[in-house]
Amino acid sequence: MDNYGFLSLIPPLIAITLAIRTKQVFISLLTGIFCGWLIIGNWNPFLGIILTIENIVNVFNDPGNTRIVFFTFLVGSLITLIQVSGGVESFIKSFQKKLGEGSNEKNRKKVQLYASLTGILIFVESNISALTVGTLFRPIFDKLKISREKLAYIADSTSAPSKLLIPFNGWGAFIMGLLITQGIENPFMALVSAMKYNFYPILVIVVLLVIIITGKDFGLMKKAEKRTKEGILFDKGSSPMMSEEITIIKTKKGVKKNPLNMLIPMISMIVIMLLMLFYTGYDKSEENITFFGILGNASGSTSVLYSIILSIIITSFYYVINGILSVKEVISHSIKGMGGMMQLSLLIMLAFAIGNLCNELGTGIYVSNELKNILSPKLVPVLLFLTSCFISFSTGTSWGTFAIMIAIAVPISNQMEIDSSIAVAAALGGGLFGDHCSPISDTSVISSMASASDHIDHVKTQLPYALISGLITSLLYLLIGLSL
Repeated sequence: MDNYGFLSLIPPLIAITLAIRTKQVFISLLTGIFCGWLIIGNWNPFLGIILTIENIVNVFNDPGNTRIVFFTFLVGSLITLIQVSGGVESFIKSFQKKLGEGSNEKNRKKVQLYASLTGILIFVESNISALTVGTLFRPIFDKLKISREKLAYIADSTSAPSKLLIPFNGWGAFIMGLLITQGIENPFMALVSAMKYNFYPILVIVVLLVIIITGKDFGLMKKAEKRTKEGILFDKGSSPMMSEEITIIKTKKGVKKNPLNMLIPMISMIVIMLLMLFYTGYDKSEENITFFGILGNASGSTSVLYSIILSIIITSFYYVINGILSVKEVISHSIKGMGGMMQLSLLIMLAFAIGNLCNELGTGIYVSNELKNILSPKLVPVLLFLTSCFISFSTGTSWGTFAIMIAIAVPISNQMEIDSSIAVAAALGGGLFGDHCSPISDTSVISSMASASDHIDHVKTQLPYALISGLITSLLYLLIGLSL
């Protein structure tokens, strides 16, 4: 990999800036990708076009990427089947009964708190968490006139942060593997020790709960809430990440509405996801098989793909046996659901493509190397956090940021005699920032999709809240550094 220096920052910055300014995410990503390969192709426009096409095609060389794209298509099938079966409609009615006779504003807060709790409790996988929150609560949010942007914010602000705070998942196993490579003998205790300094994910959840309980939204989110209360679902020029073919589906006539028609598919998907993590991570050849060893070996992309496939199979059998849908109807609605996810699948494919481009350009490595030149012991925590924020926001990946920054944070903390727990926490929190609110992050995209929100509207309404958490976190790390 060549060293492209400052030029390595241009493609992601162009993509992010254009996406936020124009709301044309596909064109923005394609422009950023083309600019990157134009740089690699020595500014030859023809070669830049060829390399851009090849880069997008090569996304499917990675089985993990391919599984996630397939997963996205199949999500559309499952959501469509649930809606046709009357599961969504009956779930809304049963949930409204539980809300009781309280005021509309009180019920609005209750529903948002339930959605937040659901996202936190499903800590095994971020995409499953966001998908479950969006699918379960979107109809209820619409009924109570709570904005789609608020639902996407809740899904995004609980799915990723809870995975970092409750490390019994693929994230935790991956991070522990990185810590082992840095010579840390007990990675689990090192990760637990870093938790008390991992301010960003804690603050993200705290800010979310404060906003919900007080009802004091501000900025673009406040405008979105006001607009939705007036019966206008989207801003002018905005469109949902999910096709109307999926979001507006009527229950099949004559079907007896039952909440189980929705709960069986969702619960089976979550349970199978857990089982598949252990199945894909279990290795008989290992002498000392441990819980975290299994998680470390597990394939997240395989697990989410198998969980959605098996959930669709279980759901189809349940619907056919109970006379809810015929085999022909299951197949036709499944295909229709896949078609409604075409836009999202293309977006995820482009997000993977720009991620691969950033690796080729060495974007993260360039930023981290520049950091080394300006470090002083007192500024180490805050600079590690801010650098991780910048890398993750620019590349849209927390995993890649973790890999780069842990390799810097641990050696620097050892060399400068700083508590490595602080350095590790700063690197992890900053890595989460991009996964939480970057427009090219797959987690943010999935949150927009699950909530049927316009993706850029989701990013723009959530970003001020994320920046508050990031600013407070930066100040805390600065204070910690000055006290060293």
